[in-house]
Amino acid sequence: MDDRLWSFVERLLPSHRPGTCSPVPIDVRRCLQGILVVLFTGIGWEDLPQELGFVRV
Repeated sequence: MDDRLWSFVERLLPSHRPGTCSPVPIDVRRCLQGILVVLFTGIGWEDLPQELGFVRV
């Protein structure tokens, strides 16, 4: 996702507040990129390429 698209999308997402959802803030941009890869390619979550920084937790 290029910086121009991210600057548009980032404004639409809620900001992380401590104590909600996850105790550790996640990289929202990386998370959204993973979601888009799955939606566009149809691969399974477990098949996200770790070489591109998608780490299974």
